Amino acid sequence: MTTNIDKTTEKPKKTPKQKALSIIKTVLLYGLVFAIVYTAVNWWRQPVMPANPQLQLMDYQGQVVDLAALSNEQPTLVYFWGTWCPICSVTSPTINTLAAENNYPIVTVAIKSGSNQELDGYLKEHNYNFTTINDQQGVIFDDWQGQVTPSYVILKDGEMSQGLTGIQPEWSLKLRLWLSSVF
Repeated sequence: MTTNIDKTTEKPKKTPKQKALSIIKTVLLYGLVFAIVYTAVNWWRQPVMPANPQLQLMDYQGQVVDLAALSNEQPTLVYFWGTWCPICSVTSPTINTLAAENNYPIVTVAIKSGSNQELDGYLKEHNYNFTTINDQQGVIFDDWQGQVTPSYVILKDGEMSQGLTGIQPEWSLKLRLWLSSVF
């Protein structure tokens, strides 16, 4: 004895509106997951302010740079980078633009990037005009427990208010500096 069961029940087809909503939901879900993972990784890799940080440094040209004094006037961006870092070749032009705008103090720390003369040649070759500390041995970066380049620290009143890593768009850095000046 065989029973014939009619299996003609099909799922109803989605309307174009339902398809669009489904795509939007998927994009938003993946975007949210990406944002959470990115934030967690950035938080984990960000530099950490030392207990007794050396905030008075000498740039590669022999000029004293007082990060505490600069950050008392307004938020100061400290950019850790290296001439050998491929990602830094993407981020350094943005830092150079921010420094040229002169809205906020920008101080860079070149990590293990050669002698002062080699660093000067690199900066001139790329038309970078930002203030640069030459951390020839990587001591400053190590003191800040830096893990990756590029890394960024925003100082306000001699204290770290934010830490970031990786590629940061210009608008993001400007927003973070502005937020540090407001709060």
